[in-house]
Amino acid sequence: MISATRSGPSPRAEVARDPAMTARADRTGPGAPPPSPSAERYRALVDAHFDFIWRSLRGLGVPAGSADDAAQHVFLIAYQKLDEIAPGRERSFLFGTALGVAANARRAGARRRELCDDDAMAAAADGAPDPEQLVEMKQARELLDEVLEAMEDDLRVAFVLFELEGVATEEISAMLGLAKGTVASRLRRAREEFRAIARRVQARAQHGGGKR
Repeated sequence: MISATRSGPSPRAEVARDPAMTARADRTGPGAPPPSPSAERYRALVDAHFDFIWRSLRGLGVPAGSADDAAQHVFLIAYQKLDEIAPGRERSFLFGTALGVAANARRAGARRRELCDDDAMAAAADGAPDPEQLVEMKQARELLDEVLEAMEDDLRVAFVLFELEGVATEEISAMLGLAKGTVASRLRRAREEFRAIARRVQARAQHGGGKR
């Protein structure tokens, strides 16, 4: 599983909870009524899945500078449809919603080279990386972004879930509504395509070329 180039989200409390929701859900002072079951479920949803959705959005092509807003949009939709999400299907619902949000972001031209990825990665890293490490991390993130951007959408989805997020093939099959054999085939093709594109990108970088 590829993990060295993951970047991390801003604190989920700052970006995943709509102010109106927070005002209702955070009435926990003396004399305040207990949180409603829906508020408790929503909080549990955010706690369990926010990081996964943020990273998935990045892998699906949403720039670091837009990932917080995109993640908030995903969870706002989840809040609005909370009663429709079957227990045990929360991650599948969130990822399916993230696919649509990411696609809309790409169609809107949200894809661009980010100059502040190192800040996001530093926030998620253990300890404080030195400047040389930050440069290496930023370069690795940019390389991964460029390779993922060039992949076929179906293959990128399978690759992000399995290789970047470590989701088991059985769960990918359930999340995407695909046969296990289809998932396995896409993963095989995704790895081949990833390696081929990565070789081209690295060769171009070594010769000082730009993006294709």
